[in-house]
Amino acid sequence: MIEDRNTFIVRCGEVALKGLNKPYFERMLVDRIKRALKKYPGIEVKRNEGLIFVRAQKEFDADLIVGDISRVFGVASISPAVETVSDMDEIGQAAVEYMLRLIEKKGVKTFKVDAKRADKNFPVKSPDIAKTIGAKVLIGCKVLKVDVHNPDCLLFVDVRKDKSYIYEQKISGFGGLPLGTNGKGMILLSGGIDSPVAAWLMAKRGMLIEAVHFHSYPYTSERAREKVVDLAGIVAGYCGRFKMHVINLLPIQELIVQNCPEEETTILVRRFMMKIAEKVAQETDCCMLITGENLGQVASQTAEALVVTDQSVQMPVMRPLIAMDKVDIMDIAKNIGTFETSILPYEDCCTVFLPKHPATKPKLAKILVSESRLEVEQLVADAVASKETITIYPAE
Repeated sequence: MIEDRNTFIVRCGEVALKGLNKPYFERMLVDRIKRALKKYPGIEVKRNEGLIFVRAQKEFDADLIVGDISRVFGVASISPAVETVSDMDEIGQAAVEYMLRLIEKKGVKTFKVDAKRADKNFPVKSPDIAKTIGAKVLIGCKVLKVDVHNPDCLLFVDVRKDKSYIYEQKISGFGGLPLGTNGKGMILLSGGIDSPVAAWLMAKRGMLIEAVHFHSYPYTSERAREKVVDLAGIVAGYCGRFKMHVINLLPIQELIVQNCPEEETTILVRRFMMKIAEKVAQETDCCMLITGENLGQVASQTAEALVVTDQSVQMPVMRPLIAMDKVDIMDIAKNIGTFETSILPYEDCCTVFLPKHPATKPKLAKILVSESRLEVEQLVADAVASKETITIYPAE
């Protein structure tokens, strides 16, 4: 039996459906897994026959390795496995030892064997493998009984050309596509619930991200900014380190309040944010903007307002949350670990100078008239020039 290292079987999910492009996606996924596990010396990550095999020294915590792999986009599931040679006696011995450990660790009393013969040249067919290995386990583990309907343990036996694998868990990953397979986008990142989820969803589709964050210091506090940095760090735990460009929007907001109709303040501020984000995106080779906007959630997110907002830029705007229920967005936020930070009660630049009765059905012609009272291009250029760029690292 081969068991000098911990072995993990990684399944690719959607990557497996990529046809002629499948090898490219698999190589990208292997690279991302290697990056996620680089803190473990001597780690081995190899793809073979549609699966990815990770092997690590016994001294490393297997649960931590599984957790790190599960956060890599493109991973459908992971199975900690015992690896042995493809010989019925060796497989049987490995299965008995594996089940003895499960009996001690989990108190398993019933089991069922699910065998798969990936190597069709192996002389024993899948049903017979299951019967034979099941019999060996019954002989070697006297306390166990077979239960084909509701077993405590479903014991998988995967027989391949050179080696075979025994496991009992399929731990879910997030799926999606490997990072770097779908370009780069610029997320407008606030301290709320929605935009971190939007960034995560686009990263899950293989998109690298950068971020731009707007604040209104001193109306917004330094702690509010730190909250956004903390949120970005959580997102970076899934998509790796990235750049965040921090811009003070207050000078523009004050000019809008002084020169434009009060009810148009929200939509005008939003258009400036988009224009500034577009310029930063162009400078950093991003191919699109990403927002956490959700149809009808607030005044600036009505259908009419979104149309007027989009008219401010040439770059495509991705809104992955556009038709989602707020409860569903919150569930994702909780699942990825951003929710508790997002609900901390610190002010946001979008809450500064809020009009009492914001326009919910703005007309582009009227908005353009209001903008003509401002030096739009110069204000955007000044804002971009004043940006502070910081590197966001995954939260510890």
